[in-house]
Amino acid sequence: MSKPKLRSEILSRDKTYIISEVGSNFDGDLERAKELAKISKDIGADAYKIQNFKAPKIVSDIGFRDLKISFQEKWDKPVTEVYKAAEFPRDWLQELSDYCNSIDIDFISAPYDLEAVDLLEEIDVPLYKLGSGEIDNLELLTKIAKLGKPMIIACGSSTVDDIGAAIETIRVAGNDQIILLQCVTNYPSPIADANLLAMVELGKKFSVEVGYSDHTIGVEGSGDDPLSGLTVPLGAVALGATVIEKHFTDDRTRKGPDHPFAMDTEAFKKMVDGIRAMEKALGDGKKKIMPSEADTVIIQRRGIYSTIDIKVGDSVTADMVELLRPAVGLKPSQLPNLIGKTVLKDIKKGEPITDNHVQL
Repeated sequence: MSKPKLRSEILSRDKTYIISEVGSNFDGDLERAKELAKISKDIGADAYKIQNFKAPKIVSDIGFRDLKISFQEKWDKPVTEVYKAAEFPRDWLQELSDYCNSIDIDFISAPYDLEAVDLLEEIDVPLYKLGSGEIDNLELLTKIAKLGKPMIIACGSSTVDDIGAAIETIRVAGNDQIILLQCVTNYPSPIADANLLAMVELGKKFSVEVGYSDHTIGVEGSGDDPLSGLTVPLGAVALGATVIEKHFTDDRTRKGPDHPFAMDTEAFKKMVDGIRAMEKALGDGKKKIMPSEADTVIIQRRGIYSTIDIKVGDSVTADMVELLRPAVGLKPSQLPNLIGKTVLKDIKKGEPITDNHVQL
């Protein structure tokens, strides 16, 4: 099988890398997983992502038996049962990866145990995404780092020290292809907690590329973004994000823990289009007159016009002239040199004064 090829340079700012995170929204159905991959491709995502865990290797039955807090309080089943139901069968990985390659969308996954990493290497994923909860799983980070592929690491519920320790571990293992994603690990997360500027600071502090893994959503998903989940991704791109990750489903009314806060097809497409428009809008940072506004220089700026009929031989005084649009004839900056000059050619009232009328 040929190696997957990234259509977007992950470590480049030329194009934001947009990840469609399906989570458990494949609903235990491989064909549905493929269908969501096809939709993700059609609406402009660069990558299609699933999570790769086995419930017994990620959650403790005893630990969660009397503990259900935060967003998990809304779950109507025990935590371990929810995780078990959300498992992506590992014997489906190859088929889903091959399908994604066939439709030209990158297939990536977030591994949550060492065996998962081995399986993902077998299908030769182009990069690794680490969930926020693995920020201090140094054994996992080290194993992945040694593979030499880009590592996208979410930083939800993490301190700067947590992040620093993770980055040091990765760099010691010989990998510096690191992208940190600012993230708030609540589902949905409130706009006021987004802390977009923290993303910028992480990039500066650790000299890495940055992006955002966003869980905000509109009021219809029990969120509070008036732009239905667009505010944070667009703001992140404007601030230099390399990667944007967002949960996706084609039907937010379906039963399952990840559907309610995921973007639906229409909203995700709008986000992609908005990001691509934002990339164009950002420009190259060099101030210049743009082609679309070149002609408006004439109609927006002013020229020097006569307020009365001025005869040959008259000396120009301030009350003989005024500054009006359009910018025809002498420029306003030439006014000081015009005052006191002798007129060489008659000027009619309301006429723009040019260098044919006077010699400056």
